[in-house]
Amino acid sequence: MTTIVALGCGLVGEFVVQRLADDGHSVIAIDLQLPDSIKKSPHFKSIEMDAEEYIKSLDGNEIIINMLPGRIGHGIRYSLVTGGHNIVDLAFTAEDPQEYDQLAKEHGSTMIWDIGIAPGLSNMLLAHAQRELGFLEKATIHVGGNPKVPDNEWSYMAPFSPSDVIEEYTRPARILRNKTVVEIPALSERHPIEVEGTDGMEAFLTDGLRSVLDTIDANDMAEYTVRWPQHIDRWIAEGHSTPEKELLDSWKYDSNREEFTWMKVSCENKTDSKQWIVSDYGKDGDGSMARTTGLVTYALASRFATLGTEACGLKPGVHPPENVNEETLQAVLNIFENQDVKVTHTIGSSQ
Repeated sequence: MTTIVALGCGLVGEFVVQRLADDGHSVIAIDLQLPDSIKKSPHFKSIEMDAEEYIKSLDGNEIIINMLPGRIGHGIRYSLVTGGHNIVDLAFTAEDPQEYDQLAKEHGSTMIWDIGIAPGLSNMLLAHAQRELGFLEKATIHVGGNPKVPDNEWSYMAPFSPSDVIEEYTRPARILRNKTVVEIPALSERHPIEVEGTDGMEAFLTDGLRSVLDTIDANDMAEYTVRWPQHIDRWIAEGHSTPEKELLDSWKYDSNREEFTWMKVSCENKTDSKQWIVSDYGKDGDGSMARTTGLVTYALASRFATLGTEACGLKPGVHPPENVNEETLQAVLNIFENQDVKVTHTIGSSQ
């Protein structure tokens, strides 16, 4: 099968490369420090070196998965697209990869970015709702990965780069109100939300909509992060004054602690509505956020390798997740079902 180069092998990256190897793909894992499970596995070629140096050594036309932390993930994108590669990009960055669209076209490169659960699958579901319902009066996304039981500390552990979580809490949230993009401070509009299996959680605005602000035709649209109430109370009280290193240590992921990921995507026009709820509690030692995020990344990388980018509805250029075709969305949902990630889809009438 086609060789796939994976840049960044944290919790999500490790999960993705394992799934690809299980399918028989030849995978090269690149990171400054790789987990032992990858270094000692006979199923991967593992190289500990700077990702950009490795990319510059390639002749071109490779399939690359960019799973580097946001602070460095954008810096490598220029080398990726000018190298003529086909890229599945999971680096959550403040910078907009669409700036490389023309450059990607000139070099025959296809990039799809923000390809996780939210953003990622959430974008694909919004695009599906748009195709089914037309203009959306309202669209909301609620999403979060959290410990199953809160504690007396932060009631949180970061399943991906904790520095990206800090940026999520501090970057202004861009939302759509009356067809107009407005910026609101992150953590605004706190409200309780019912989440199955809990006695109630809280949600607050974060800057997760990103590309759909430009691609989805709606009147009102917003994304909310879901956390235990005591977590956000503590962040507001002391998060900004706590040294980042202390936060990173306090939020360190503990694989022995039960956790879950939950997402609700709701869309409605004047008469009809659609809603999806995605929930997962991990499986076989893999955490829920690694699974729900990584399965979307894995699905696109696998389709790039086996069917080609055009089978996903993509031509050379830079694309957000909502640009994939209906067949690709269904392939992702099928993978979720096969991997026992619960997805509930309901259709109703708008009130």
